[in-house]
Parts: sequence; structure tokens; C-alpha cells
Amino acid sequence: MGSAAGKNYINEFAGLKSWFTSLDHKRIAILYMISVLTFFLVGGIMALLIRAELFSPGGQFLTGDSYNQVLTYHGAIMVFMVIIPGIPAIFGNFFLPLHIGAKDVAFPRLNLASWYVFMFGAALAVSTMFTSKIDTGWTFYTPYSIKTGTAVVTMVLAAFVMGMSSILTGLNFIVTTHKLRAPGMTMGRIPLFVWAIYSTAILQVLATPILGITLLLLAAERIFGVGIFDPALGGDPVLFQHFFWFYSHPAVYIMILPAMGIISELITTYSKKTIFGYTAIAYSSIGIAAVSFFVWGHHMYVSGQSEVAGVIFSFLTMLVGVPTAIKMFNWLATLYKGSITFDSPMLYALGFMFLFAIGGVTGIMLATLGLDVHFHDTYFVVAHFHYVMVGGTLMALVGAFYYWWPKMFGKMFSETYARLSFVFIFVGFNVTFFPQFVLGAMGMPRRYFDYIAPYESLNKISTVGSWLIGIGFFIVLFNLIHSLLKGAKAPDNPWGSKTLEWTVQSPPTHHNFDHDPVVTAGPYEYR
Repeated sequence: MGSAAGKNYINEFAGLKSWFTSLDHKRIAILYMISVLTFFLVGGIMALLIRAELFSPGGQFLTGDSYNQVLTYHGAIMVFMVIIPGIPAIFGNFFLPLHIGAKDVAFPRLNLASWYVFMFGAALAVSTMFTSKIDTGWTFYTPYSIKTGTAVVTMVLAAFVMGMSSILTGLNFIVTTHKLRAPGMTMGRIPLFVWAIYSTAILQVLATPILGITLLLLAAERIFGVGIFDPALGGDPVLFQHFFWFYSHPAVYIMILPAMGIISELITTYSKKTIFGYTAIAYSSIGIAAVSFFVWGHHMYVSGQSEVAGVIFSFLTMLVGVPTAIKMFNWLATLYKGSITFDSPMLYALGFMFLFAIGGVTGIMLATLGLDVHFHDTYFVVAHFHYVMVGGTLMALVGAFYYWWPKMFGKMFSETYARLSFVFIFVGFNVTFFPQFVLGAMGMPRRYFDYIAPYESLNKISTVGSWLIGIGFFIVLFNLIHSLLKGAKAPDNPWGSKTLEWTVQSPPTHHNFDHDPVVTAGPYEYR
């Protein structure tokens, strides 16, 4: 469908200025990509510093205060600057219009503005590293965040601004999905990645304002001394937890739903088989988004809430596992008797399924009242969270890079290096975080600068695993950069995929399609 003679989005305009003023959704996605990957590098280095400090008991090279600061920045950068914006801002921006047969998003100027808003918020956050820093943890828990002399106000305002960017992006994606679909592209024919991005956009628009209000209240309390969360002023610190987790648990699905959309694309492509249960997978994304608003209380079993509330939140938390399990079983059913090829994106998809299954099962364990009382604020929670966020979202993110890289840049990468990166990341991840389940069961508390001798051997194993993860991600970076410089020219459809983005040239032209596509079948008509 694309013309080989047409100018692609990379070369259509010359000069750096054209990138920073471009309204092309593909260029804006690349701007997000460069930003997010830069923050990922910084946050990843901080993760390695944390694990290096915990290699042995006693201080290694960080003080208690500096450890708290590194821990806070690692969490804040990874959550607010990498995992939440990562997949929607990069791959949602680039491929949502291509998936539905549109020439761009509904509001191109708003799309560019959202990147500038995101970068302004990120700049505010980074600026605190050079002032009084911050040591509250990424959750900004009161009452400590009210009393500490660190740069809490600047950091929460930074998170507020980045949240505005998230809302703008979500609004754009919702309108684009409803209004710009190609003729014949009904909601029952849009790719499952679009369903995932659409569900995520709803969460972004509805949940993010709650976080914004909470952070503004925290800033107001510090600046003006009003009594909202400070007990000394008649406030309630537990109220902050209610507000924060009412946003932050839906935010978990802002992070994971786009990843699930990617896995649906990878599983069907590399099985060469029509996805099993398209409708169930599509509606399960909406189901996850809906139920996620009613489970925040499982973060607060030991915060003094009533036993009745605990039982209700326990039930609702387990309920959210139902639409998640629908996706998992439908992916497995798609694999059954499929013509499976184990290209690197498929390896990452299978890795996602294995790691996310562990994250999901341990999430059910933490939803159980009796177990959570023991595991609360231990390394069991750290391991669970990372199996979901890193084993889930970041595995899907890397799989998406390998899957869509030829379409984005028109260059093929080294499959050997891609598979090698998977081995390092997958093995390293399990070596890093599985021992932390055991540490948590043994009672090792999280966020602590030091620990007692019985925890040492498992911490050493965990730290070695973190080095393997680091090597794996650097192999990914080397592979992708090398492909840009010396990679072979990519064909328009190297994987034999069926969705619309593979019908245009690689990389796509500025307006995506030379002629408006007309859709007459579903997105996965393999066999």
C-alpha cells in the first residue's frame, strides 16, 4: 500500500528544529522514545547502585541518607518517567493511528504539547537532584513527607505536571480511536493493542486527576501549613494513603495493560494463528480498567482499616485476577497447535507470560489478609511488584522494540544479539528477584539500608542477577543502535503480520497511507 518512492517520516524534513516542532505522531513517538530510554538508563543505574550497596551487610559506599535518596529516585524515575509513559507514549503514539488506518492522531498539536509538558515535569524532577534532593520513597508517604527538609514540593509538582501530560495523551487516544478509524474498521475489528491502549487511556483520564489533587494537597500542607494529612494540625496521614492508592493501583494497570496488548500482537503473529477469544481479550481490558478502581484498600490491610473493609478489598483484589486470567488462557489457547516461530519478540512474549504468571499468583497471595500481614513491607512485595512491572511491562517493552523496530526505522537488527539479550534479561531477572520472595518470607523488610547476616547469601545472589539484567539491556541498546548504523534494509512485513501497519512501507511515509485503507476483515485472519 505504501509507495517506495514516498518520503518517509524520518527524512521528510531536514534539521533538528523540524523534530521539535513536528506534528507527526511518529516523530513525537521518537521524541518520547529518546526521553524515556534516557530516564530508563538513569533509573537502571540507580537500581544497580541499590543492589551493589546491599551485596553485603554494613555500609558499602552509600550512607543511610544517600541510600534513601537513590531508592527514591529509582522508584520515581521508573514509575513516572519510564513505565507509565513508556508503551503508550512510544508505541501508542506511533502505531495507534497506523493500526486503525488514520493519518495521525485526532489532536496533533496537543500531542506535541503533551511531550513538552512531560519534559517540563521531568526537568523539575531532575532539578531536585542538584538541590536538597528527596528521600521519601516514590510514594511520598505522610507524615514524613510533610516534615522532611528535602525537595518534596518540587518533586510532587513535577509528578503533577507529568500527570497532566498523561491526561492529554489519554484524551487524544480516546478521541482518535472513536473518530478516526478507517472505513470498515469497527470496534470489533481494531487490533487488541488498540483495545489495550484505549482502556489505558480511560484510566489515565479518570485516575490521574486523583493523584494530582493529592499531590497538590501535600504541597499546600507543606507551604501553607493547612491540616490535611498532619496529625499535629488535625489531619490524617492514612487519608493520604487512601488518595494515593486510589490512583496508584489503577496506575499499575496503566503500566501493564499496554504490555498485555503487545503480547496479544506477538502471540498471534508468531503462532500464525487467529487469536483465540478476540472479544474476551478485548473486553477483559475494559474489565481490568473498571475493577482496578475498587482494589486500592489491599495496600492498607495493616493501616487500621476495619476487618470488613479488609475482607471486601481482598475479594475485589482477587476478582481482578479473572479478566487477567482470561488473557493468559486465551494466549495459551492461541499457542496450541500454532505454527510457532521463536523469533526474539516471541521469546520476550513467552518470557512475559512466565514472569507475569508468577507476579499474578503472588499478587493473589498478597490479597489474602493473613498472608499480607506477614509479607507486608517485606522483600516479598518487592519481588511481586518487580515480577509484574519489570517481568511484565519491561519484557513487553523490549519485545515491542524488536517487533516494531523494522517498521519504525526500516532497519533489521541482529537476531543473534536479540536472543542473547533475552537470555541475560530473563535469567538475570529470576536470579535477582526470586530470592527476594524467600527473603520476604524470612522477614527481611524492604527500604532498609542494612540487614542482618542471615540474609546475606540470598542478597549476594540477587545482586549478581542485577548485573546480568544490566548486561542484557546494554546488549539490547547496542543491537538497536548497531541496526541503525549498519542494519540491513527491512522489508515492509518481515514477520508476515496481518495488521494495517505492515501494509505500508518501512519506515512509513509522513501521512502513513498513500490511499485511505478500507477494512473488510478482522486483524488476525491467519487460519
